[in-house]
Amino acid sequence: MPRLLREINDRAALELLLASGPMTRGQIGELTGLSKVTASQTLARLEERGLVEVVGAQAGGRGPNAALYSVIASSAYVAGLEVGPGLISTAVADIHGRTIAQVTVDPDGHADPVAAVHDAITKACRTAKVGLSRLRGVVIGTPGVVDPRSGDVRFSFDLPGWHEGIHEALAAGLKREVTIENDVNLAAIAERADGAARGIDDFVLLWSSRGLGMAVMLGGRLHRGRSGSAGEIGYLPVPGVPLPEDIRTAPGRLPSLAGGLQSLVSAEAVAELARGYGFAADSAGHCVEVAVAAGAEGEPLLDEIARRLALGVAAVCVILDPGLVVLAGEVGHAGGEALTSRVEEAVARICPVRPQVVTTAVTDPNPVLRGAVLAALDQARQELLTS
Repeated sequence: MPRLLREINDRAALELLLASGPMTRGQIGELTGLSKVTASQTLARLEERGLVEVVGAQAGGRGPNAALYSVIASSAYVAGLEVGPGLISTAVADIHGRTIAQVTVDPDGHADPVAAVHDAITKACRTAKVGLSRLRGVVIGTPGVVDPRSGDVRFSFDLPGWHEGIHEALAAGLKREVTIENDVNLAAIAERADGAARGIDDFVLLWSSRGLGMAVMLGGRLHRGRSGSAGEIGYLPVPGVPLPEDIRTAPGRLPSLAGGLQSLVSAEAVAELARGYGFAADSAGHCVEVAVAAGAEGEPLLDEIARRLALGVAAVCVILDPGLVVLAGEVGHAGGEALTSRVEEAVARICPVRPQVVTTAVTDPNPVLRGAVLAALDQARQELLTS
C-alpha cells in the first residue's frame, strides 16, 4: 500500500507540473492535497528519477525564497508530421510542447511511404540533436479516412501509395508505436488547445482547402465514428448537385471527386466561382481575400460562398447542435468575419438552431502539424505518467 500511495502522489505532482508549469513545493502540496513533508518526499523521488529539476526561485514574504520545480524538458520528445502529396513536414518537440526543430522534405525520391516518413523523422531528429529512440510519441496527419481497427489510411486520394499495412510497417521501421490521424481532426486538436475553441468541449471545425473536411469534437474528444469516417462532409448530398460516384474503385485508379458538397466549396470550386464574379487570383484563399477587400463589390461572391458552406453546417447542426462552428483551411481563414457572419445568418435561415460561427484563431501557420505535435505530446505524457 505505501508503494501504491507513493506512485499516486508522484503521478499527481508530475501531472500538475506538466499541466501548469513551474511551481513551488508549497503550491504543489496545496493543489494536490499533499502535506509539506509528503510533497518534499514526492519531489525528491521525481528528482532522483530525472523527471523534475529546480529551475528558479519564487520570492515570498519572510524567509528564504521558495524553489521552483519543473519537469525536465528533455525527459521525453515527440514528433508530429503532416504528410501531403508533395511535402512532408516534421516537427520535434520536448515534453513541454516547445518545438525544437522543424523540417520539410520532398518525398518524391521515395516510392515507399515508409522510407519517406522514416527519412523525414530522421532529418528532424538530427536537426534537433535528439536520438530517434528518445521519441515517446509519433503522430502522422494525412488526408483521408483512418481505419480505427488497423490504423491504416483509406480513401486518401492524394496519397495512393498509402496502402493497407502502412501503419504496421511504419511502427516496425521506427521501432515504436505510431499513430496515423486525419489531418482535419488534428487541426481541431490545435483549435481546442490554441485557437477559437480553447477549452470548449463541443464544436465542429469545417476545413475548406484543396479538399473539404470536418472534425467533430464532442465532450472534449474527437468523434471518429465506427469506421473512422465521421466528418467526411465532402460526400454530403446537396440539392442540385450530382451525387459522388465511383468512391470505391479498383486498385490503381483514382475515384471521381465530382459531386456532393465537395464540388461546391473545395478550393478549386471556390476559385472557379470567384472567376465568375470577376475575382481571379492565384489561389482560392487569395480570391476570397480580394473579395473581402473589395467591399460592396465582393459581397455577392461572399454571399454565395456562405450559402454553399451553410448547406454543410446546417446539416451537421440539426443533428449535433454543437453551438460553435469554426471555419478553417484556406477558404475559411481568408474569409474572416465577413464570411463567418454570412454563414451564421445563412444557417439561421435554413436551420432551427443558430450556432456561433467563427474563424480559426490558431496562429501557427501549420495547424495540422501543430495538432500532430499536441496529439503526440498527449501520448508521451501518458507514457511518462504511467512508466
